[in-house]
Amino acid sequence: MVAPSALVPVALLLFAAQEVPPAQRAPTIRPEEATLDDTLEVTGDSVAGAQVETRMAVDVTVDGHGPYRFVVDSGADRSVIGGALAMQLRLPAGPMVTLHGVAGASPRATVRIARLGIGGSVVADVAAPTLPERYLGAQGLVGIDALRGQRLRLDFETQAITIEDTRQPVTTQADEIVVTARRSGGQLILTQARAGTIGVRAVVDTGSQITVGNLALRDALFRRGLPPMVSATLVSVTGEAMTVPVAIVPELRIGGIVMRGVRVGFADLPPFRLFGLRDRPAMLLGTDLMGSFRRVSLDFGAKKVRFQLYRCRTIASAAVRRMRDEGAATDCSPPRGSTPDAK
Repeated sequence: MVAPSALVPVALLLFAAQEVPPAQRAPTIRPEEATLDDTLEVTGDSVAGAQVETRMAVDVTVDGHGPYRFVVDSGADRSVIGGALAMQLRLPAGPMVTLHGVAGASPRATVRIARLGIGGSVVADVAAPTLPERYLGAQGLVGIDALRGQRLRLDFETQAITIEDTRQPVTTQADEIVVTARRSGGQLILTQARAGTIGVRAVVDTGSQITVGNLALRDALFRRGLPPMVSATLVSVTGEAMTVPVAIVPELRIGGIVMRGVRVGFADLPPFRLFGLRDRPAMLLGTDLMGSFRRVSLDFGAKKVRFQLYRCRTIASAAVRRMRDEGAATDCSPPRGSTPDAK
């Protein structure tokens, strides 16, 4: 049973973009041919971040102008700029691209950004789709085109974001759990995940405010019938909306971490198809879940995701604990709390 409008978080999701070929040319462009120049001037500078709802936003510069507020979106394969900002800066036109949103594919114009600056890092020659700021919830998005070969560290405690060269050594903290991922289309996919007894492929999506599972996961979890559900509205950056059912998944494991009482929406969104995950249980891990950690680091070069836990407190939206070698567990959570863990 779905309770109408009982829970209505808004998720901003950007899906795959690829160039639209001219009419006189056969559509032979492969997705990898439509990716951007991901050359970065690498530094480990920390950029002050601000929360947009539960998403993380940073100050960026566009061709030396700014700063402007861009949301960091690890689920977007291209960086995006707001249409009003692109017009204000008089950026030159780029190629048309196809954006895949919750309601299907649509052609979009791009503009050329010579230098997109994030702290001390610079992405060169960006063809960025333009979308209305009211749908972006910011003046733009930083996508994984700017993050390939880099390490993105999200600090939810201090609201700071660090981008650094993945070749720089990493100091592993005592309360940090490292999970190895595989890469598909530039994205990191976690394979060491389970929802209850179901093996799950999971993608960290910092541009989404809600965690979403595909219908294959829903059907595997609830074979004996659907549990009570509420509804949530997903709004893509193209302005399209989709209402999805949301249920509580009793237990989610990622590597050596256990999360209890996780809210998950269910829909076959385009990213699942893009990453070859439509027909197997899979999840997009949104910032509602990532905010349960002190820090999350996405190492696109080394194909690793690092989760650093909070010290022991009352639980928030999900009960997070680290499983010790001897079988003991420690419950940890972010500063904001609402639902205690029932062990």
